[in-house]
Amino acid sequence: MRIAMIGAGYVGLVSGACFSDFGHQVVCIDNDEAKIAALKSGQMPIHEPGLAELVANNVSQERLAFDVDLKRAVANADVVFVAVGTPSRRGDGHADLSYVYAAARAIGGAIAKFTVVVTKSTVPVGTGDEVERIIREENPDAEFAVVSNPEFLREGAAIRDFKHPDRIVIGTNDARARNVITEVYRPLHLNAPPILYTDRRTAELTKYAANSFLATKIAFINEIADLAEKVGANVQEVARGIGFDNRIGQKFLHAGPGFGGSCFPKDTLALIKTGQDNEAPLRIVETVVAVNDQRKRAMARKVAHAFGGNGNLRGKRIAVLGLTFKPNTDDMRDAPSIPLITALQDMGAQIRVFDPIGMPQARKVLEDVTFCRSAYDCARSAHAIVIVTEWEQFRALDLKELSAIMATSVIVDLRNIYSPEEVTRHGFHYCGVGRPMPLAY
Repeated sequence: MRIAMIGAGYVGLVSGACFSDFGHQVVCIDNDEAKIAALKSGQMPIHEPGLAELVANNVSQERLAFDVDLKRAVANADVVFVAVGTPSRRGDGHADLSYVYAAARAIGGAIAKFTVVVTKSTVPVGTGDEVERIIREENPDAEFAVVSNPEFLREGAAIRDFKHPDRIVIGTNDARARNVITEVYRPLHLNAPPILYTDRRTAELTKYAANSFLATKIAFINEIADLAEKVGANVQEVARGIGFDNRIGQKFLHAGPGFGGSCFPKDTLALIKTGQDNEAPLRIVETVVAVNDQRKRAMARKVAHAFGGNGNLRGKRIAVLGLTFKPNTDDMRDAPSIPLITALQDMGAQIRVFDPIGMPQARKVLEDVTFCRSAYDCARSAHAIVIVTEWEQFRALDLKELSAIMATSVIVDLRNIYSPEEVTRHGFHYCGVGRPMPLAY
């Protein structure tokens, strides 16, 4: 199959590289000339484990290429995937579909034969109808079908997720298009993933429903964590206790500083707006968003509580370990570290930061912080360490060395990666999330 992938960002690049690894001929298109030039020279615009090697291998095998010429790639393609960004629209929370619609207009002007146009971008219900209308308006004689095929990739594990998916959702009522997409995914048939063939609008809604449900689990366990702290219970054991119920499951039941990233914040907002526009308000999702927004800044109060809880951290040096919204990515979009750091600065704290991968991206969004070379450099002379992202590098820090180089021995562990007993044995005051709190430092 000849595939044109419009958009060489996270979804487009990973999907294009994986499709080419299946044996398809793939061209990734992007109007960012600098990005395409970098990709041609082997430089990745994102950090994703294994991606650079996958791209290099398929480029060398001449199955994967990069270009800025959309018209040529689309004219030669059997399938065109639209994998452009759909960020929250500034001011109202609706998904910004301008990039999707621009791609549709360009596709309409380039189609030369029957082509399956697939929206892989996360889009609100009914977007496929508008994409079809735009293409038809641009090229009334074009032969094409518009299909919804949402992605379900986790940053940091995207290649494995693509090649070993939990499910593949294909939204179309066009038999010809269904046959083409089935052929595109034929290499996965040996893995026997569940394939849901449904209508286009159902496929579009499935993506938003999935992300919003996972976000709900996170918000729920975070509120249980708050209650656990008040009553002297342990949220980790609560999560295990309910997670053994296979109707609930153990995933996404890890209490922490709230969800962030490129998907959950914008997708929950977009789903809320869709509900409001269709007079079907989603009260649970609305509450999830509100709880999560409040939680990120509330974590700063947890840090202040470690020093007595008066809300004044003036003169305190705080070492923040982990800046990206999750490990194994450099993604800083809606990362919990950002509002946490802002709130700590508002309390008067001086902030030192370190992240194994995310420092270049963090420099674009953080101000008035000291960027450090390592976790130990970050902790030097600090009054407290705050663990925000659970990078593997932070799970086995030398507590004896930290105690020797810090001004005061305080650890605020927002990911519960340490045992309170172990940390306190080394003379630290320890503060976790949803576990019985020690006395204030």
